[in-house]
Amino acid sequence: MRKIIVATALAMACSPALANTDSDKPSTMSNFSYDYAEARFGISPVTFGGAFSKSIHPNAHFIARIDSEFESDYDSAIGAGFHAPINNWADVTGQMMYRLREVGDSGTQSGVEFNLGIRQWLGPQLEVGGKAGYQSIDDDDDWLASAYARFHATELFSLGAEMRFNDTYGEQAMITARFNL
Repeated sequence: MRKIIVATALAMACSPALANTDSDKPSTMSNFSYDYAEARFGISPVTFGGAFSKSIHPNAHFIARIDSEFESDYDSAIGAGFHAPINNWADVTGQMMYRLREVGDSGTQSGVEFNLGIRQWLGPQLEVGGKAGYQSIDDDDDWLASAYARFHATELFSLGAEMRFNDTYGEQAMITARFNL
């Protein structure tokens, strides 16, 4: 009986070492590219903006973004994020960013944003995702959220539609074009 227990324990302990791995496919730390430049425009209110992201570690990336109505206003953020695979089709993400914005007559405001999200493949070319977060800008603490779908036309180019909730410009729909670097 003791030999059966020892043999079972050894087999269970060694099972990851016996797993079949594809030596032709390199091991990656995420299911998505985090190296991109993005152009976008928002609807209601009409805004124009862009974003840039660059991997700085297998599980971390630098991100910067800015949006504006071009009426003496802007909403910008810069910071770092993490990403890690949940399974073969999904990544969990998070970001910590410094926010700087000027909207209306309120003057320049600054603060921080923290968010957690998920990115998921629904098919070979369709990605969906969302994030929820917390922002503290000056004396205003609030939540924010977004949900999106992105069609990957090629490995280097994708088109997306995003809905933002409770962000600088309120509830806003966005159309995006992303170019992988």
